[in-house]
Amino acid sequence: MNEYEQAVPQKEQNRYQLNLDVRKKNVFVTQLEEGRDEEDENVTQIPVIKEAASKILDTSKNTLQKTLILKKEVEYDRVSEELLNKRREINERMQELDVRKEEYEQKQIECMEKAVKYEKFLKDGEAKRRRTIIKYQTEARQNELRQMEIAELTAQLEIKRNRQHKLHERVAKNKIYDDYLMRIVDNVPENYLEYGVDSPVKAIMRRYETLSLTNESLVNNLTSLSDEQEKKQHFLEMLKRQHDTSKLMMNSELSELQIKYDTIQEKNKQLELNFNLDKSQYRNQSTEVASLLLAIANLAEQCHMKYYGPIAKVEMLQKLDMIKEYILEKSQVEKLASNLSEMRFSMTNPNEPDTKPKKESNKESLKNSSPNTANMNRRKSRVSNMGSKME
Repeated sequence: MNEYEQAVPQKEQNRYQLNLDVRKKNVFVTQLEEGRDEEDENVTQIPVIKEAASKILDTSKNTLQKTLILKKEVEYDRVSEELLNKRREINERMQELDVRKEEYEQKQIECMEKAVKYEKFLKDGEAKRRRTIIKYQTEARQNELRQMEIAELTAQLEIKRNRQHKLHERVAKNKIYDDYLMRIVDNVPENYLEYGVDSPVKAIMRRYETLSLTNESLVNNLTSLSDEQEKKQHFLEMLKRQHDTSKLMMNSELSELQIKYDTIQEKNKQLELNFNLDKSQYRNQSTEVASLLLAIANLAEQCHMKYYGPIAKVEMLQKLDMIKEYILEKSQVEKLASNLSEMRFSMTNPNEPDTKPKKESNKESLKNSSPNTANMNRRKSRVSNMGSKME
């Protein structure tokens, strides 16, 4: 009853309280049975009970229907209360599950956003990497060009310095003549320009003018040639760069073509191997077909029938038909001969039971002849197929 009292509220305990009248006094036996025969009549012995109380109430004959109903009501109330508790617990868990589901969806959205951002970051990094590689390649190429230009300029500077040194040496060498001319100018009279046309001074002056004009034309020609030489040098560098790029492209194309050539060569080897195998198989088949045709020709000569015409003009299928007809005819003749011999034997010896084995032998001969005809049909179809293939 303590279990039921805990499950049922305090107000309803009196409702489910059961009052039992003690009709007979129960006494527990604590002594031995010796000398207690007189007291056994007034003592009720209680057996040891090992079953549960609920089971005793269910199985006992003295249990009232009201007691069972009360017990079932108590169990119903307890189960209903447990059901309500379970429903509350399930509702709480469902609420928690909804909250966790919302949190999971939020986290999933955040993860998707992070994944998109990370993918965008990877794309940006890849684009930056490509840009940096392209920039590095262009800068490396420009550095190479700058190094080439620096080398050319240093070579030109060295040439110019050598030329300057030579000119300084030439100026120092011609300084004697300059001093000489300056001393002569000091000693020349003031009216030396009034001399005639045939004077040596006029000739020297004209020679100087012609030489100065030629010098100017030569200098102008030299500058134009140097400019043209620079242009040609730049054009040559551009052609070298184009040649290098075309060389790289041709090398890459050559490697690709070499790979294709290797693959095609391997395929050709495989095809050649397959062709050799097919050729050997075809040779074996051709030998078999030739032997088969020769055997058919020999059989046709042995089984020749006149109404088919000369054997040289008979076709292969007609030869097979002729062989088949010949074999069938011979089998029919053999059957007739065996039947006649059986009839004669039965007429001469009617009481001997030896006809059955002969009939069985005839049946076996017929069976053997039918597979022969089937084999001939199969050979005929095979020979026709091989003949069509050879054609």
